[in-house]
Amino acid sequence: MCLLIKNGIVIDPARNIKKNCDVLTENAKIASVGESLESPDAEIIDAAGKIVMPGIVDMHVHLREPGFEAKETIQTGTFAALRGGVTSVACMPNTNPVADNASVINFILNRAKEAGNARVYPVGAITKNSEGKLLSEIAELKDAGAAAISDDGRPVNSAGVMRRAMQYASMLDLPVISHCENLDLAGEGVMHEGAVSTALGLKGIPASAEEVMVARDIILAEETGCRLHIAHVSTARSIQLVREAKARGVNVTAEVAPHHFTLTHEAVKGYNTFTKVNPPLREAKDVEAVKEGLADGTIDVIATDHAPHTMEEKDVEYDLAPFGIAGVETAAGLIWNELVKPGILNVEDAVAKITLNPARILGICAGTLVPGMPADIIAIEPNKEWEVDPEFFAGRSKNTPFAGKKLTGKVLITILNGIMVYKH
Repeated sequence: MCLLIKNGIVIDPARNIKKNCDVLTENAKIASVGESLESPDAEIIDAAGKIVMPGIVDMHVHLREPGFEAKETIQTGTFAALRGGVTSVACMPNTNPVADNASVINFILNRAKEAGNARVYPVGAITKNSEGKLLSEIAELKDAGAAAISDDGRPVNSAGVMRRAMQYASMLDLPVISHCENLDLAGEGVMHEGAVSTALGLKGIPASAEEVMVARDIILAEETGCRLHIAHVSTARSIQLVREAKARGVNVTAEVAPHHFTLTHEAVKGYNTFTKVNPPLREAKDVEAVKEGLADGTIDVIATDHAPHTMEEKDVEYDLAPFGIAGVETAAGLIWNELVKPGILNVEDAVAKITLNPARILGICAGTLVPGMPADIIAIEPNKEWEVDPEFFAGRSKNTPFAGKKLTGKVLITILNGIMVYKH
């Protein structure tokens, strides 16, 4: 099957391409990118005025299967991903059972193949059962298909265990994705510690709970030579620590989730449990620091941290609700609306942070329109206005704090393996 996408504004950060031209796919691969392409056998897609770019690579998603299928399944989560323009996802290991062995990794890969939606790259657990005590068989996880290791959802509290994990990962050239949270400092907190938490009478999580772990893991990565990726940075000091580490030559990258450059802790007023996320929504100065970190390249990746939950779980007192926001279907719109439209990021840099950069960190074949690569392509209408309505989400969960928010920038078409799998 051939597709010929005509007249789009083609962006490919891997080759510094931003120009009006065409993209031709053949046999599930990118065949050519250029002007005035022709193919008598191809289905024509007119993309005039649309951004044509590689499919989004979301390197931080919770698909919940096995074990928590009421929240999400691999089938529903990967279909929701396609609706959001995401063609590749890295799924975190906090399932039941935890993805700490080859059997669970194989299960996830088989389920993803059956679903036939977005590509799935499992992340294996650093420690057995993600308890932070005994290391998983890291080489076995890589051989089974794990693209990285992480205990995301829980920190590795022991510096000694984390150091050994980094040593193994360094030998295997496997990235370590760190959930930076000091549990002693976080305590029983449910939101950012500050004036708003005091006014609401909610226990707070101080910024230092994240920052001391960012500092620790950077030191360990510097010592071991490990490829360290800091998940969901949310504070100004964390970003400065990453900035300084990069200047020293430490092999560290970082990501931010859309809610951390869009919302502040003020959003918690009203006790909407859809605003409960870990790390929590921070102060305005932190949001500005996130935007600065994105603009100057300190933050390499935008990833959703898609964390679906059932309505029953979220429809409780704020203290009792689980942490997490469902974000895979709103990310592209939030990026365009909050970063590209106001000029914080140019379109090329924004595309790189959701395609090329995460693909390179994970070491996967994605994130570019280079001929011979998989024909995973999306088309975005940059000026299209739309309103977030969770009732139309394809995923099982509706726990978004952005319901009713009007965004500019909409994914219109998603192509996977050269086949149009979603059209708005």
